Amino acid sequence: MKTLLPTSTAGSLPKPVWLAQPETLWSPWKLEGEELVEAKRDALRLSLDDQRRAGIDIVSDGEQTRQHFVTTFIEHLDGVDFETRKTMRIRNRYDASVPVIVGAVSRQKPVFVEDAEYLRQQTDQPIKWALPGPMTMIDTLYDDHYGSREKLAWEFAKILNEEARELEAAGVDIIQFDEPAFNVFFDEVNDWGVAMLEKAVEGLKCETAVHICYGYGIKANTDWKKTLGSEWRQYEEAFPKLQTSSIDIISLEAQNSRVPMDLIELIRGKKVMVGTIDVATDMIETPDEVADTLRKALQFVDADKLYPATNCGMAPLSRRVANGKLKALGAGAEIIRKELSA
Repeated sequence: MKTLLPTSTAGSLPKPVWLAQPETLWSPWKLEGEELVEAKRDALRLSLDDQRRAGIDIVSDGEQTRQHFVTTFIEHLDGVDFETRKTMRIRNRYDASVPVIVGAVSRQKPVFVEDAEYLRQQTDQPIKWALPGPMTMIDTLYDDHYGSREKLAWEFAKILNEEARELEAAGVDIIQFDEPAFNVFFDEVNDWGVAMLEKAVEGLKCETAVHICYGYGIKANTDWKKTLGSEWRQYEEAFPKLQTSSIDIISLEAQNSRVPMDLIELIRGKKVMVGTIDVATDMIETPDEVADTLRKALQFVDADKLYPATNCGMAPLSRRVANGKLKALGAGAEIIRKELSA
């Protein structure tokens, strides 16, 4: 029987202390070679166990096998120089030293497929796999070759589609594309951004999702949020186009955000992954707080289309806090399931 209000995480979970420095983004690995391969798999199983214990229905790898949600994918592609870096502005928020596109980008072999196969062997639950979206990928690189954000995004969309088809064949049930850039570059989203996503999901039979958030709970993002005023209406720009797109599920940030819940009305008919866990604080939500956010969302999305989730990834949090938040998510969804069945 299909679970009502199936829970999932939006992305990363903290890594164990023996794999990488905790509470740190881009944290370097503490091991190398075969030891690192084995440790990543151990961490994946541990992360899966944490999700199961918390009552998470749609499980993931917790992004245990990657350092960063965008660059780990790009590292496996040809045409990108990681040695020569240039500084550029990321999502109009902060400066970062980024790799440079020096030639035609291509993918010689699968990036995450072996990891996905391994996850599939560990569980009978539905599994979700996250990939960076084309627009967020180009926003994390300096282009010295194509001279056009749109052309580069198109190449990435084709590469992502190759990867997504192989992930589907490996048994992945939902493929999610992370596009925080959709909350920043509104003209491009509507001119070609959504079309690039549709290229990335072309021919897939599994469910597809796009995750659009306001970013990890790092200082650059929390400072930016302070400038956004009393209402965050960025979703208004992308939602109408996404509502008519071929993407099945739209993931958004809701907990402790200033996003008006009625914006979900703009994607009526789509499945909606509602962020009920704030990843920018160590405060652990209560199940009742999670349930309250879900009740508000249910005014604008039918129960059979509501997927409770986290606002964003939890890599910068401690495992204790992240596990507490996961348990609150599972328990909060259960409160609403009982109310609906009554």
